Amino acid sequence: MSNKIRWGVLGGGGDSLIGVLHRVAASMFDAYQLTGAVFNPDFEANKAFANEIGIPTSRIYKDFDTMVAEELKLAKSERIQVFSVLTPNFLHFPMAKKLLENGFHVICEKPMTMTYAEALELEAIQKQNNNIFALTHTYTGYPMVRQMKKMIEEGVLGDIQKVDVQYYQGWINPIIHDKEKRNTTWRLDPSKSGISCCMGDIGVHAYQMLEFVTGMEVKTILADLNHLYDDNQMDIDGTVLVRLGKYTKGVIRASQIATAEENNFAVAVYGKKGALKWEQENPNYLYHLVDGEPIKTLKPGNVYNSKLSLDGTKLPPGHPEGIFDAMGNIYKGVAKAVRNQPYDKAEFPSMRDGVRGMNFIETSVASHKEGNVWKEL
Repeated sequence: MSNKIRWGVLGGGGDSLIGVLHRVAASMFDAYQLTGAVFNPDFEANKAFANEIGIPTSRIYKDFDTMVAEELKLAKSERIQVFSVLTPNFLHFPMAKKLLENGFHVICEKPMTMTYAEALELEAIQKQNNNIFALTHTYTGYPMVRQMKKMIEEGVLGDIQKVDVQYYQGWINPIIHDKEKRNTTWRLDPSKSGISCCMGDIGVHAYQMLEFVTGMEVKTILADLNHLYDDNQMDIDGTVLVRLGKYTKGVIRASQIATAEENNFAVAVYGKKGALKWEQENPNYLYHLVDGEPIKTLKPGNVYNSKLSLDGTKLPPGHPEGIFDAMGNIYKGVAKAVRNQPYDKAEFPSMRDGVRGMNFIETSVASHKEGNVWKEL
């Protein structure tokens, strides 16, 4: 009998980029077996897609509720163990809630929920049922981000003084400047996306990365968001000042109208003894800066890297690793947790990351609406 983890997928059918990303990531370390799914709300399209990617249709279900009910009828040794929730934002909370309440482990796309209150409710359910919950802040899976975290943890930079995180994209430009498009896309519909577009989609990645690599928690924030048009209800650009301590401050800059930018995600951490810089579009380079010394460039796969970084490196030095590999590292960490194997808590973002992320999104919007004032997290 296969010892692979039985894995179910919700959403991610057809030409969904996120669906491909998760399927490739789950296949990387031979830990998961795609066992059942509801890829699409159209049952015929759902079965057709299963045939297209070559999986049996016997556990392709017509809808989510049917899937949970039918899986619970099976013996625990046959039942799906882990579900990935890849649906639009407004479905994350009800699906994750029902899965956790019924004993399933969950891997969820972000934002975790639509509201901070929902996030707290989900956290309480997870604690009560003791399920594994992973939130796919994919960039934490990059080997050199993990190296950055460990170097800061070991005191290489000394006391942290300044953090600067940028996430610039330009993809929404063709939509936002067309009145009909901006009023009909689900991304700009609060009932489907939540109260924030830019901060909810990419700003929360920058916020989570800031706390992940520094090991510190943001205490207060001041946000200035941009909607660009009066009839657009959601932010598509913004700057958030952050305070992590009395003398540790930073900035989060996020935009979906940064014309011609693709996926310009970068993080820089400046300490008393040095600095570290990483860019997602060049993920194999971690730059270490020290006053009076040449810039050092660290690369994945080399023996000078941490155990956590090397565990997430699949290729010898000099061979690029990318976003599929980063997502694969998150799935690898979840597999260790499901199997009760030892794992580093940095191997996958947790429920707590989701709760803090939703708090950040809501507080950013409140800070802006109240006149760009400081707000406690």
